[in-house]
Amino acid sequence: MNRRHALGMLAATAALGPRLGAAQSAALKPGKPYAGTSLNVLTVVAPQFSAHEAKLAEFENLTGIKVKYQYVPFASTREKLTAELVAKTDQYDVLSVMDVWGPALYDMFEPLNARLAEKRIDMEARYPHAHLRAARDGNGNGRNILGFPIRGHVQLMFYRKDVFARLGLKPPQTWDEMVEVGRQVQARTDMAGVAMYYGKTGAQNLMIWFNYLWGMGGDLLDAKGQPAFHSPQGVAATQAYVDVLLRHKVAPPGSASFNETDAVNSVAQGKSAMVPVWWWRYAGLTDAKTSTLKPDQVGFAPLPSMPGRAATTYTNTWFYGINRHGKKKDAAMEYLAWLSQPEIERSVLLDRSRNEVVAVQTANLIDGDVNVRFGGMHLFGAQALKGAKGTPLFPQWGQVSDVLEATISEIAAGRTQVKPALEAAAARVRRALR
Repeated sequence: MNRRHALGMLAATAALGPRLGAAQSAALKPGKPYAGTSLNVLTVVAPQFSAHEAKLAEFENLTGIKVKYQYVPFASTREKLTAELVAKTDQYDVLSVMDVWGPALYDMFEPLNARLAEKRIDMEARYPHAHLRAARDGNGNGRNILGFPIRGHVQLMFYRKDVFARLGLKPPQTWDEMVEVGRQVQARTDMAGVAMYYGKTGAQNLMIWFNYLWGMGGDLLDAKGQPAFHSPQGVAATQAYVDVLLRHKVAPPGSASFNETDAVNSVAQGKSAMVPVWWWRYAGLTDAKTSTLKPDQVGFAPLPSMPGRAATTYTNTWFYGINRHGKKKDAAMEYLAWLSQPEIERSVLLDRSRNEVVAVQTANLIDGDVNVRFGGMHLFGAQALKGAKGTPLFPQWGQVSDVLEATISEIAAGRTQVKPALEAAAARVRRALR
């Protein structure tokens, strides 16, 4: 879907307005049966969750339940959750987890099927499959739902709209076009073409690599659950991915050690013209506290694809679930039922005092008012989610991602060649999977 089509859809959805995001009953039990209960929530640091925290007085007024958040930096979250799993404590009543960590941590969570049925919450209708899979057991295909998708991302290409207009350039539709556009930017300005991130930080250097891999017809694992990323398609995809920096040199030299934040800052500080990244980064690119750019200087488009192939986007989803070892499960379900209302998410999106773009619920992705505020960004997200892919969900992902992250970093730094590096990584991954 190109921008013209998106704007056409925007005009149509705007007429629907609030009805798409209209409040649904949270199915809270009458009579405040859990009044006086205190819940502890363990969650990753994110502005969206700070916005939720600011609304807790409303929930306490409705139920008499108090909720306290403990925030954990992203880099420490997996370790903290693993420690809680091993200890089997009831310190936290609600826990947040990222999709790829889920299978190793499923035993932490209480299945919610009976409680969802009691409250008549239709998860299939509420969430796109690409997000709901993160909250299911059985490697994303099981019967049990373990939580509510609460934070989810698609990837977009952000670019300097003013620079592109001045140079007569259009957003690239393929990765090859991205390289060519980057060359033109570098030849005609003092900016780098595209900020990429190949350094080692929480497997961030895999997030764009996946789109190259899938776009070339490759995959992470084969049908038997064994490494497939070192196939000819995987080698070609990885070579194309690192060539943006090593051969074409349209990425800043520091990209070999950049993490995601470094790449975004490169655009925000006027040093690069493009960055392929999660949509939540829009806030940092347009916030005067973190960026030199004004909102009208920042454009966005669907992520590029391989020539002749459909576009992909790697999705990332966090879900909130109830601690299986907790003693306040019913009160925790009241909180999740309230927090997961589409209207709560919508109210954060439309809060002009914030610049929060993250939405995981179908109604809000196609909501007219939401799309008017963000120029159709969420329609791009809705379209991308229809064909979105995630990594296979399996317990050894932590070990596998560590291997792949280190491998990509070594290749991008010029310390090894693509084919032997991927073959060595595949051997290590096979051992981890055993």
